[in-house]
Parts: sequence; C-alpha cells; structure tokens
Amino acid sequence: MDATFWALVSLIIFLALLAYLKVPASIGRSLDERAANIAKELEEARRLREEAQALLAEYHRKRKEAEEEASNIIAAATREAKAFVEEAKQKTEEYVARRNKLAEQKIASAETEAINEVRSLAVDLAVAAASKVVADKVDAKTEGALFKTSLEEVKARLN
Repeated sequence: MDATFWALVSLIIFLALLAYLKVPASIGRSLDERAANIAKELEEARRLREEAQALLAEYHRKRKEAEEEASNIIAAATREAKAFVEEAKQKTEEYVARRNKLAEQKIASAETEAINEVRSLAVDLAVAAASKVVADKVDAKTEGALFKTSLEEVKARLN
C-alpha cells in the first residue's frame, strides 16, 4: 500500500468526519446568517437614508418658512416705518399750520391794537383841535358845554 492510498483513505476519513460533524451545514448556516446580517444592515442603511432625506426636506421647509417669515417681518417693519414717517410728516405740518395760525392771530391782534391806538390818538387830536377852534370862537361857558357834548358823541361811536 502506497502513500497515495493512505492519502486517499485519510481524505475520505476527513470528509466523513466533516460530514459527521455537519461542518458544511454549519458553514452554510454561518454564510446564511452573514447574508441576513448584511441584508439587515442594508435595510437599516436604507431606512436611515430615508430618515435623513425626510429630515433634510423638513429643514428645507423650515428654512423656507423662516425666510418667508423674515421677509414678512421686514415688509411689516417697512410699512410701519413708512406709516411713522407719514404720521411724523402730518404732525409736523399740523404743528406748522398751528404756529402760522397763531402768528397770524398775533399779527391781526397787534394790527387791531395799532388801529385802535391810532384812532384814539386821532380822536384826542381832533378833540384838542376842536377845543382850540371852539376856544377861539366861543366863550368859556359855551366851550365847556360843547366839549362835553362832543366827548359823549365820540365815546358813543367808539362803543
């Protein structure tokens, strides 16, 4: 018996031992488990990718909402600023109009006062002139009566 025969017998015993110990089934199970684990990991990776895409879409949506809200806030602030400027302009115009009206009233009052003062001076001058003319032409008794009558007429007209 040569070495080849014993090598063949050893190989057969080895293969029988492997079959008896169910090594090929164990290797198959191990490979099946590994394939299942890889499939689970692939499914988990797919699920995580979908979640990441959903989160990304959610963040994009929130960003757009935030940008819209910011533009709305800016638009509202712009409108408020324009309204404030318009209100300030209107109040300034009203203030200027009131001040102009007050100044016109003061001017009119001063004008009326000046006219009254001039009239008063004119009356006084007229009375003095009339007194002098009457004094030259009329005696003292008639002069007093004439003066009193003229003064009462002037006072009556002024009131």
